[in-house]
Amino acid sequence: MANRHLSRSIAMQSLYEWDFKGGKKEMVAEIMQKNIREFAPGMDDSSFVETLVKTTLDNQGKIDPLIEKCAPEWPLDQVTLVDRNILRLGICELLFGNYEEVPPKVAINEAIELAKSFGGESSGRFVNGVLGTIYRELGEPMKDDTTKKNKKSDKSKGVGESKNEKTS
Repeated sequence: MANRHLSRSIAMQSLYEWDFKGGKKEMVAEIMQKNIREFAPGMDDSSFVETLVKTTLDNQGKIDPLIEKCAPEWPLDQVTLVDRNILRLGICELLFGNYEEVPPKVAINEAIELAKSFGGESSGRFVNGVLGTIYRELGEPMKDDTTKKNKKSDKSKGVGESKNEKTS
């Protein structure tokens, strides 16, 4: 959904600006609102942006050590501001997100896309590596999830039909 991608982009830019300006939490709401007005003036619902930023910052104490653990050759203060905040968002969605709304693989792919758009030449690979490591350490949640596929099939099958009869 394009609106979610735009929301993630605004959340990342807000976290970037917050981090760049010294990381004072009292600045976050103002930065977010400015970025929403600037980058998505017609956005009707900014709750996803606000939830992402708030959840990321509320759990920063859990998120940052994971970045350091999964990228030991890169101390956190040496990771670029863009990559650091993309990783924070991606990890936030992996650890604290609603898997029914945003499956882990979608969260990872979205973070990689942000890295390709906003980061440097190797940002996409770096973000993929760190988030992939965390995903594997979590036990690859929803790896084989077919719930949405099955729910669609179940809803569309008629009385007395099996899923295979309907789709063949």
